[in-house]
Amino acid sequence: MTPKTGLATALVAAVVAAVVSAGTLGILWLYITNNPEILVKMREEINRHQQEERAAQQQKAISDNADALFRSDKAHIAGNPDGDVIVVEFFDYNCGFCRKALPDVVKLVDSDDKVKVVFKELPIFGEESQAAAKGALAAAKQGKYFEMHQKLFGEPGKADKEKVLRIANEIGLDVPQLERDMESPDIQASLDEVRELAQRLGIRGTPMYFIGDQIIGGAPEDLYDQLVEKVAEVREQG
Repeated sequence: MTPKTGLATALVAAVVAAVVSAGTLGILWLYITNNPEILVKMREEINRHQQEERAAQQQKAISDNADALFRSDKAHIAGNPDGDVIVVEFFDYNCGFCRKALPDVVKLVDSDDKVKVVFKELPIFGEESQAAAKGALAAAKQGKYFEMHQKLFGEPGKADKEKVLRIANEIGLDVPQLERDMESPDIQASLDEVRELAQRLGIRGTPMYFIGDQIIGGAPEDLYDQLVEKVAEVREQG
């Protein structure tokens, strides 16, 4: 319970106590019974306050973690490395919604040469997702992160180590080196950093997009339009 919520609860309790002590509880009950819409309005007001409080907490979390979120040297990117607007995506290679969202992310990169997309591997679906994330990060060491990224999502079937190695061979990577790199401490450090960041930001699912202080969760049908709109808003704000 937050201080604000605790205070509200205390005030309500005090009012009820006063009503009871005044012997008017029956009158209050009769009023509520005859005007049930007041309960709906009370619930709407409580929900509004809770949403405002969550939004404020989320904005503070973004501000407090801005460097790790937008400027980590462990993250990999697509688009313009010097882009004026940064879009951050948290994802899992075995997330169906992330797979659905990929074409919209690629479309954004292709259509806006000033945007920078930062990828945050958040393997929340177990060991196979962990292996896929390590494979993509290892492919980055050979300069083919985004190619591996798109193929892991684009090809059918579960993303796991077997798929990583097959794709690596298809796109001309040094597969034995990739396998060694997948187990390197720096790749594990990258995954640990993202996991800890996601915890601080309160992320519980994928995909999740951060554009400045704007957030888009999931893969809505109009994801591309929302991304374009929020990029434009951030760009306009400078």
